Amino acid sequence: MILGIGIDLCAVARMENSLQKPAFAARVFAPQEQAFWQDFSDKRRAESAAAAFAAKEAFLKAAGTGLGGFALAELAVLHKPSGAPYFCFFGDAARFIEQNYLTAHLSLTHDGGLAAAYVILEQNSAGTCD
Repeated sequence: MILGIGIDLCAVARMENSLQKPAFAARVFAPQEQAFWQDFSDKRRAESAAAAFAAKEAFLKAAGTGLGGFALAELAVLHKPSGAPYFCFFGDAARFIEQNYLTAHLSLTHDGGLAAAYVILEQNSAGTCD
């Protein structure tokens, strides 16, 4: 059963400016996310960070919690070896996923100076959290 869906956009240029502030990156992105971008060019880092930021906001919309639902760094956007994105949850976000038997599905894209994310939260049968 679908619990919720969310979509969000983020301007890459806005993210590029925000990443100039180390406190912003530390507050919004998990260490694993930041490590993923460390060797990227400034443009590619901003594109990836903008997509991850959009994913976090799309997740909050899908969860119905709004911006105060979880600390953004608890919603880490990571990538499989194939490049496919997925969420890794920490703290209160991890507890929310577990207690509600949720699977998060994530799709990201960026083009023309914008990054977008689409999230579907699927509720599994009790006791079968995938």
